[in-house]
Amino acid sequence: MNYNLPSHLSELPIYKKAMDIIMLSRSISTYINHDLSYLNDDGSEDSNIYFTGDIIQQSSNLAPEIINAERERFSDKKHQHIASLDRLTSQLYSNCKRLERSKSNGRDYLPILRGELKKFRKLQRSWMMTL
Repeated sequence: MNYNLPSHLSELPIYKKAMDIIMLSRSISTYINHDLSYLNDDGSEDSNIYFTGDIIQQSSNLAPEIINAERERFSDKKHQHIASLDRLTSQLYSNCKRLERSKSNGRDYLPILRGELKKFRKLQRSWMMTL
């Protein structure tokens, strides 16, 4: 992903962790999709398959919010991006917990993603102090 980053942004630990989360969520989603893509006996699809797309979308939005917060000059706007980042991480964490209840072998990898999200939140707290 290329967001035309200034050099210092790509070195931020929170940005690096966001990129790790994107890669991890994509890998997990791909793995889980194979298990959940089959139709149930009654012809319905597994509703948990939608959460796999959600974790990709939410994790992909982490890095742009970090970039936007770093680039913003006004503190009100910075706080809006930080609030958006908080919402994204909360939703991502919730969707991981939902997917852990699915009938997929890939659900065993979701605690790894949740652990990375916990690390991200710690980095986020210290990063917010620098803005």
